[in-house]
Amino acid sequence: MSDQLTLAAETREQVGKGASRSLRREGRVPAVIYGNKQEPLSIHVEEKALMRLLMTGHFMNSVVMIDAGGKAVRTLPKDVAFNPVTDRPEHVDFLRIGEHTTVHVSVPVHFTDEDDAPGIAKAGGVLNITRHEIELVCDAANIPSEIAISLKGLDVGASIHISDVKLPKGVEPAIADRDFAIATIVPPTVPTVEDEALEAEVAEAQAAEAAEASDEAAPEGDAAAEGEDKGE
Repeated sequence: MSDQLTLAAETREQVGKGASRSLRREGRVPAVIYGNKQEPLSIHVEEKALMRLLMTGHFMNSVVMIDAGGKAVRTLPKDVAFNPVTDRPEHVDFLRIGEHTTVHVSVPVHFTDEDDAPGIAKAGGVLNITRHEIELVCDAANIPSEIAISLKGLDVGASIHISDVKLPKGVEPAIADRDFAIATIVPPTVPTVEDEALEAEVAEAQAAEAAEASDEAAPEGDAAAEGEDKGE
């Protein structure tokens, strides 16, 4: 189960671009708490504290208890906006939830037993992951931190679908209308005759360019040497 996180916050009365820029200059990040049939609550949090939670790797699928003005609010992070240049967080949206609210979250996939997969360990196959996260529906109190999928016994050509994954009790896939694929073990990439011919052609062209550059540089060196002789 994903850990419950905590984050201190302060309420803010002023909103808008100017107020938000002022907060960011002070090392704060504007945020809003909404949902659960209550009025949105504008807050701001310390950027350093927020970054520590983001660095856990499971911020977006964890319950975050926000202490806003001495009152704890149970939330689920829904969106983090980052500055496209500095990559610093600029705004966060939190969804207000109850203790046992049914939530929709994206949980990362972790593959195990790669050494016990003949298609990888013996045949040299490659694990082609099509979904690094799985969208799930579950109780807010039982959000999994990750979904572990064993590769044991799988050979080249084997595919892993959501129906092959044993999810924790009470956890269901958000996509229920199809048996979507998560990963496939594909054959190793073998260079073709065309690939080898192209590589040889590129190498030959590079060698020719290097030789031409060397020839062009030689006369300049000779001329410089003659100049030095005349000067002496």
